[in-house]
Amino acid sequence: MSQSTAQRMQATLRTFQSNTPDVEGVAVASTDGLIMAGLLPAEIEEDRVGAMCAALVALGERSSDELSRGDVRQVYVKGVNGYVVLMNIGNDAVLITITSESVKLGLLFLELKRTVQDLQKYL
Repeated sequence: MSQSTAQRMQATLRTFQSNTPDVEGVAVASTDGLIMAGLLPAEIEEDRVGAMCAALVALGERSSDELSRGDVRQVYVKGVNGYVVLMNIGNDAVLITITSESVKLGLLFLELKRTVQDLQKYL
């Protein structure tokens, strides 16, 4: 039996989370903010996170365009408890990653790049 696209994305997210220390949650959302696959903590409201993150990416894109910085590669927010990192997956989806403050950013960005490449196959 073949896997659905959502199951394949979910498996990719599971691999990313298990390979990357300090990742507390990860999800794929459409540019409309709808969660397509995710491994988010139970206390996080998926619909709300998807909508906010899609809006942040859109705002980042508009800002980058206005300031002549080129295509947006990632948007991230640093808080006292960690990071929220957003990366476009093609033109139709966003990878949302929530980490602790102790995350090693170099390793995170390397794994994010690989994960985005894997997820692009399914979109």
